[in-house]
Amino acid sequence: MQPVFKRHGTAFLLLLPTLFILTFFLYLPTIQTFIMSFYQVGFLGLSKLYVGLENYQIIFTEPEYRDIMANTLTFVLGSVTLSMGLGLAFAVLANEKITGARYYRLLLIWPYALPPAVAGVIFLFLFSAQVGIINYFLGQLFGITPDWLADPELAMTVVILASVWKNVGYNVVFYLAALQNLPGDVLEAATIDGATGWQRFWRITFPLLSPMTFFLLIMNTIAAFFDVFAFIDLITKGGPNSSTTVFIYAIYRDGFEYFKSGLASAQSVFLFLLVVVLTVLKFRLQKKVHYAN
Repeated sequence: MQPVFKRHGTAFLLLLPTLFILTFFLYLPTIQTFIMSFYQVGFLGLSKLYVGLENYQIIFTEPEYRDIMANTLTFVLGSVTLSMGLGLAFAVLANEKITGARYYRLLLIWPYALPPAVAGVIFLFLFSAQVGIINYFLGQLFGITPDWLADPELAMTVVILASVWKNVGYNVVFYLAALQNLPGDVLEAATIDGATGWQRFWRITFPLLSPMTFFLLIMNTIAAFFDVFAFIDLITKGGPNSSTTVFIYAIYRDGFEYFKSGLASAQSVFLFLLVVVLTVLKFRLQKKVHYAN
């Protein structure tokens, strides 16, 4: 391959703006976060005291942060499972040859185009105990009007539903593309052999979709750790009784409300390492999860 630039200096000059941005807005803040996680930082960073691994010890031993870890796992498991399950179900239905299929696909995908803040406001009004339309219908049909945002379990359910509604379109897009590229001759052979619709889906379609399922599992899990902030900040503010406080919201609360920069940095590093592990798993296992050419 012939080099585009004969002088290395020209190529370096063209890369210089990108290197500048990456260095000052990505690499240096990341390194500073790692360093700060070993310090107890005073108000507005006016003083620093080296405490070693004490911030990490707090995350894994303090009851408050154990609850935050449990909330995070509950949210990730709930949102990823529902989002992927509904995404696959809707994609299978949208893949059928029916009248107006193009419009159905558009309606399934459009919530993903909305900003998370807008989706959060929509669910805040939907599940409001006083003016929410959900309580209006529940009151008319069953005579009950639960206070969704004041009950710890119901509040987490609302946050999970908001995240699922926002992200299910992403899964529909990828599953729909995968379904439309499945080998048709295999499914036709199964139909000729007398396989039912459920048998064709469970024994042929679902295994053939496993590479896409694995990809979406990793991407949805990473997104669940980081993209929930707007929903929690707008709908529950982490309450009631910190029942919806997850790590990404605890980082904001500790860093910008309580000014515990060292503790917030330790949580950021913990989340960063989780994403690194998931990314390594993706690259290591994606070649093994493959059933068709």
